[in-house]
Amino acid sequence: MYIPAAFALTDPQELHRILREHPLGTLVTHGPQGLDADHIPFEFDPDAGPLGTLRAHVARANPVWQQVAAGSPVLVVFRGEQAYVSPNWYPSKHEAHRQVPTWNYEVVHAHGTFTAHDDERYLRGVVARLTRHHEVTEPKPWKMSDAPADYLAQMMGQIVGIEIAVTSLVGKSKMSQNKEARDRQGVAEAYEARGRAGLAGQVRKAL
Repeated sequence: MYIPAAFALTDPQELHRILREHPLGTLVTHGPQGLDADHIPFEFDPDAGPLGTLRAHVARANPVWQQVAAGSPVLVVFRGEQAYVSPNWYPSKHEAHRQVPTWNYEVVHAHGTFTAHDDERYLRGVVARLTRHHEVTEPKPWKMSDAPADYLAQMMGQIVGIEIAVTSLVGKSKMSQNKEARDRQGVAEAYEARGRAGLAGQVRKAL
């Protein structure tokens, strides 16, 4: 990934934030058929291993867990906040007209080694933690015990766990840092006006 110095994201807390807030990762693997990609919601545990561990599950019918050998290097891409930037949002554009459209975004590339887990205890742990995390804002959070035991066992039999021991986290946050302060302010205000408070907040960090 090309990362100009102004856009380099190295703060572990910010890297972890993107993984937590945008957990749908793109798992990139290289198996017998060549390159492939799967889109999977991950759980990130920053305390498991030197750089953390990613855990998830895939359908048993998905060949990835059998085609990717244990210990193989893989890449998971997590995309955070992102949106278009219009030149009209820059105050400087209206003076010299020397601006062009661009795109702001934040992304983390998690490199690691792959392991599949085909056991019910592991799967129940992954599903329980993912459920608690994503159900926390519901008025009456769903929990695994809400489903009949036989049905839950049937569903567990149709998935396989995967685990990725993270070996590096590479981040990029392109949030108008290469623009002058008034232009960054203009971008933040434009995002706010369009209901994109999260993006506006990230741009304001560069002010």
